[in-house]
Amino acid sequence: MSRKLPDIKPQTPVSSFDRTSFRGVYKRFSIEEVAPAVGFSPTFIRKVIGNKSSLSVDDVLSLLDQDAFSETYIPRSKIVEYLLSQSSDPYVEVLPDLSGEYALEEQDSLSFLRSLPPRSVQCVVTSTPYWGLRLYKGAVDTDWADGESSPYGHEQTPESFIRHTSEILREIHRVLKEDGSVWWNVMDSFNTRTQIRGNAVEALRAMQGKDKRKWSEHDCRRYSAGHAYLKDGEQCLIPSRIAERASRMGFFVKTVITWAKTSTLPEPQNSRVSRNLEYVLHLTKVRTPKFSKKVYRKLPAALGGRNNGWETDKLSDVWTLPTSNGRDGHGAQFPIALPGRCIALSTEEGDVVLDPFVGAGNSGVAALALNRCFIGVDVSAEYLETARRKLEAAKVDRDKLPLEEVPEAVETETPDPLG
Repeated sequence: MSRKLPDIKPQTPVSSFDRTSFRGVYKRFSIEEVAPAVGFSPTFIRKVIGNKSSLSVDDVLSLLDQDAFSETYIPRSKIVEYLLSQSSDPYVEVLPDLSGEYALEEQDSLSFLRSLPPRSVQCVVTSTPYWGLRLYKGAVDTDWADGESSPYGHEQTPESFIRHTSEILREIHRVLKEDGSVWWNVMDSFNTRTQIRGNAVEALRAMQGKDKRKWSEHDCRRYSAGHAYLKDGEQCLIPSRIAERASRMGFFVKTVITWAKTSTLPEPQNSRVSRNLEYVLHLTKVRTPKFSKKVYRKLPAALGGRNNGWETDKLSDVWTLPTSNGRDGHGAQFPIALPGRCIALSTEEGDVVLDPFVGAGNSGVAALALNRCFIGVDVSAEYLETARRKLEAAKVDRDKLPLEEVPEAVETETPDPLG
């Protein structure tokens, strides 16, 4: 039985940077460990502090004084303290047994990622929790680098959610192969007073007038007052802010893809347009990753090929795909076609695909159908059991899928000079 989560009250903390407390500290840091924390490229760091092999505390303070500084996964006031606290003891790094084609792990994603060997995963594809919108089964507190402890997706501010997302992406950068891809499906939230529901079905029941409870009578609620600048009812712009931080930590933001859903819940809003889209961030470590557009024309639509009812022959940055029916009891899951397309575009048969928020397992079904190995991670034993049943069924049924048109290998295309 999952624990009761507290209300979300977006009170922006008041904090300041105290540089006097680091006087007399002589520890030195590598550029590689400083760069993602301060959000600068190694080239820019050397432009600021000179061509040094390691950085002192004063060097880090000089970086934090730059106009170009912007937060990644640690607030500015805590960066030096964070760097000083890092242990040199290595994590135990082991790739799960994939002899059965897939592995499911009951763990929070951040801890699991730290246990993976470097450059061991070809593709990461996931639909993350939304900030402050869902109550996820089996939610557990994670201890984050910014000093907070909370379940992912249930932070007190959107900034905390963005920082924690960035911290997860930092670990993914380490475990991703050089020519690999990250496909990060994320939805935006509005800073508005709302009840936090377990799934979309609950929201639909409320819109149909079948839930008579007032906002104050719900088990878990989100407030809107207390943020440094977001007004009540204002969009948080979370996807674009995550994309910028990913770039600052060393990723290439190849494309911000718009997922135009063919069906969505109605929104009872009269002051703005209704939303019908989500975003997929395509992130890579190099400018020309493993990638082929040809599979888009050859895959069956159920696995991410062209949706003949809506999409053109050109694979663009707008993907028109249906939503999942959600019959497995998971509050938010994407259709098999979405991860199927991502996996097929950026992997070959036998490659390892990882979903750090696997939920009901649709990404794993797509991976097995395409003959890839799959690792799924979730904190909920109930979701993992659902995923296990679906993956076992996928292994049995995949021969029935029209996969004869899927190419056995993915070729790297000639890079676009405008890339």
